Formats: sequence, C-alpha cells, structure tokens
Amino acid sequence: MFNSLTEKLQSLFDSLSGKKQFTEENVSDAVREVRLALLDADVNYAVASQFVKRVKEKALGDQVLKSVSPKEQFVKVVHDELVALMGSEEQGINAQGKPCVILVCGLQGSGKTTHCAKLAAFLKKQRVDSKVLLAACDLQRAAAVEQLKKLAAQIDTPLFALEGETDPLAVAREAYEKAKREGFDFLIVDTAGRLHIDEELMSQLEKIKALVKPEEVLFVASAATGQDAVKTAQEFDKRIAITGTILTMLDGNARAGAALSIREVTQKPIKFEGIGEKVTDLQVFHPRSMADRILGMGDVINLVRKAQENFDEEESKNLEKKLRKATFTYEDYLRQMAGIKKMGSFKSLLKMMPGMPNLDEMHIDEKEFSRIEAMILSMTKAEREERIELIPSRRRRIASGSGTSIDDVNRMVKGFKRLKQFFKDLPSFKKQMLGGAGKKENFLWR
Repeated sequence: MFNSLTEKLQSLFDSLSGKKQFTEENVSDAVREVRLALLDADVNYAVASQFVKRVKEKALGDQVLKSVSPKEQFVKVVHDELVALMGSEEQGINAQGKPCVILVCGLQGSGKTTHCAKLAAFLKKQRVDSKVLLAACDLQRAAAVEQLKKLAAQIDTPLFALEGETDPLAVAREAYEKAKREGFDFLIVDTAGRLHIDEELMSQLEKIKALVKPEEVLFVASAATGQDAVKTAQEFDKRIAITGTILTMLDGNARAGAALSIREVTQKPIKFEGIGEKVTDLQVFHPRSMADRILGMGDVINLVRKAQENFDEEESKNLEKKLRKATFTYEDYLRQMAGIKKMGSFKSLLKMMPGMPNLDEMHIDEKEFSRIEAMILSMTKAEREERIELIPSRRRRIASGSGTSIDDVNRMVKGFKRLKQFFKDLPSFKKQMLGGAGKKENFLWR
C-alpha cells in the first residue's frame, strides 16, 4: 500500500546523507519534498501543510540532538510526527456496558458486513469466554443478511435476523433485547451502507443509534477511496458522533492518504485495520507500527504480536536454551515451522522485518517449506531427534517417502546444520561486535 510514499521518503532521506548539519535552506528543501510526497499519496491538503510545518519547526528546533547526522535527525522527526498525526497510542474497544453495543456504519462497498464478522472473531479471540451476537440490520442490500449469515457460521457466532422484516429498527430493537436477556457481552450491529447526503438513511441511522445506545460507533473507511473516505467520515461524525474508524483494504494498492488524514480531520481514533481477506485478518491499529511501515522500517510491533499468539511462552524459552546449546533437533524445527505457518505467509512475515529489500523483486517459494515439512515427517522419531545419523540409505528412504529427491534432502540437512552452527556461534559473534565497536546506543526508535 505505501510503496510509492515509502520510496519517495527513503529517496529524500538518502539525499540528506551527505549533509553535515541542518540549515534553513536544506530543511526547507527537505520539507518541501515531504509535502509533495504526502500530497501525491492523497493526504488531505490541510493535514499535509500542518504536518510539514511541525516537521520544519522541530528539525530546526532545540529538540534535535547535535551528536547525530542530519539524516538520522530528520528521519526521527518525521517518524515522531507521523505517530502523533495518527494518534500516538493504540485504542481498543470501550467495553463498559453489558452488552457492549458496537454500531458499524459507512458507505456501501467499504467492507462493513465483512468487518462486523472480523470484529466478532477478534473479540472472541481476545476474550475466549466472550459471548458475541451479530445483528443483521442492513436490509438495503439484498445479499447483506445472507453474507453475514455465512460469515457468522465461519466463526461460530450467533446471528440475529428477522425473516421478511423490512424495518431495520425492528431488527435492532429485538437484537438488543435478546442480547440483554441472554447475557451477551457484545452486540455488533451491521447497518446499511449510505451516503451522508441521503437524509432518509442518515435519519434512520440516528434512530438506530438512539435505540441501541452503543458504546462504540465505528465508521468503516476503505483506504481505496482516499480523501472521499475522510470527507465522508467527517460528515458521519457530525450526524451521529462516531467514536472511531476501521480502515479497510490496507493490503491493496491504495495511496495511504486516508490512513494519514482521517484521524487528524475527525479527531477520532483509528481503532482497527483490515489487513487481508480472511475473517481473522483484523488487528488493532497502532500508530507507531503504521509509521514504521510508511518509512520502510518493517512492522516489528505486529510481528511480535503474531509470534506471541502462535508460540507458547514456556516452549519458546526451552527452544532458546536448545538453540544456545546447539541441541535444536528436526523435531523442534518441525514445531517452529508449524507456528510460523499459523502466522501467515513467509513473504508477508518478511515484509514485517526491518531492512528487508523490495520483496516484489525476490522469488520466495512458499512450497519449499511444505517440502521441508514433508521430509522431516518422513523421518523416524529417532532420526528427527538426531539419535541416528542420516546415512545415504536413510536419506534415500526420506526422499522417497516425501516425494522429493536425494539432492533436496541433502540441501535440507545442510541448511539445518548451518542453522544450528549459526546459533552456536551467535554468543561469541555478539561479544566480538560489542567489544570492538564500543556500545553505541541507538536513541532513535525505542
């Protein structure tokens, strides 16, 4: 999504590499380029202007340390201002009442219905014992109720719908009563997509809000619509006082303008971001994570979260001990591969790592992991635990059992041994690095 903006900003930062100090002139040139990059990314004009004004003031102010290069100073200032622009801290659901009612609204085609289900799946994952009820109040679009019904079945969540009913207020009223009566923790109300200039539908939305008294009114904004999403969010906020935004289609080719403008314009936080098509592809919006991604620094925050969700803490500690002692086995390798597969595609994980090259230019064969998995599964228990040497006859059997070649098995064994050696050598490598260069601390990011 941010490729174009990221490339332009990185090119600008590189141009500062040769500068020995900041001057009024080179800072003015730099912020002019930042402004052009933001406008090209479809950022709101007023937001872009205020942003570069703050960047310039800080870049020339006393806050900047004199002991680091102008490039590092400027990158830090831009990063900090991006974080501030998008809200500084992440904000989740304000779950005060029971049921906590979440009213979801927005334009037709923005992904409201899908994100109602994603939100339900997210809440159930966060609180395992949570009872979530979905209410199908989008009666404008013919297939909306059926779509929500299918999504609700996928995540094993009850759906409230009234067959043949044409009044969404009636559905909302009965869904609310059911949620209160049966002790649901959350009620998520899907509403019809509407334009803010459609007086009849906006009035209907106001009535639904008054009826169900939601703790959260979330506006679903598609990043693909750019500034239109920002303007519409502003108008919805004037009419029904939204409490936050869900940004969707962030995995597409949108230019990032909505992500950078919507919070500043509405003064309401971005609470969630949709990151894919699966019903589980929803995560809490973190301003620092987004700033990291925009500046091409990866996404360490969400990478760590994915790892925490998919790897047991005690098992991870045991694994660390094994790696340090070089007692890591094929059995451990297999378990780690299973955890990584749960986190998503390998290419998507690499994109989250800082300093990775442009992955569009890299050929990453996801099938290679399946082949390695098949080879390890074709080993006996003793072989996987490295109690038996993998002599040629055993390697031929493994190749035959996994549908691979003897060369594939040899490469896998060689790669595994190289990995073990790397972790065995790591402590001495770190000691050499710290001893030689002096322990210079990077003040910039954490």
